[in-house]
Amino acid sequence: MGQGKSQFTEEELQDYQDLTYFSKKEVLYAHQKFKALAPEKVGHNRNAKLPMSKVLQYPELRVNPFGDRICRVFSSSQDGDCTFEDFLDMMSVFSEEAPKSVKAEHAFRIFDFDGDDMLGVGDLREVVDRLTGPHLCLPEEDIQFLLQSVLDEADLDDDGALSFAEFEHIISKSSDFANTFRIRL
Repeated sequence: MGQGKSQFTEEELQDYQDLTYFSKKEVLYAHQKFKALAPEKVGHNRNAKLPMSKVLQYPELRVNPFGDRICRVFSSSQDGDCTFEDFLDMMSVFSEEAPKSVKAEHAFRIFDFDGDDMLGVGDLREVVDRLTGPHLCLPEEDIQFLLQSVLDEADLDDDGALSFAEFEHIISKSSDFANTFRIRL
């Protein structure tokens, strides 16, 4: 007694469990977290879509230099605004249970700023700029050296950009990639 009725049927919860790396209990917990971002908007409207500015209030996204890109990649409308299903998909991919290959696919999409299915020099530069932030100004020659070093190491076909296969190959060498590509519910 005292517990509110779930907004989801048992069948819906089963579907969410089948389509994510979450248990039914974790799906309900994710919904609580989503609802907490805008209780006035989500309320009893399971289909509410939150603006990216609200989604970015989630603690791990607020401090992530790629927060806006993460929202855009997972947004079904690709504008960064998220429904609960978009949010659930995001949290699932960033969960501990998601396989490294799924994380790599989404990381690639997050880093592909121009959307050309390659990580070119411009994309890599944006990644470096976001990781270093405005407070750590690296000399231009150091940035160019870093970008060239990445390409020298990972660009196996020497076309000046990283394909998904090349990105995945370099990620496979990183033992802690799956652990760092995570957001906790």
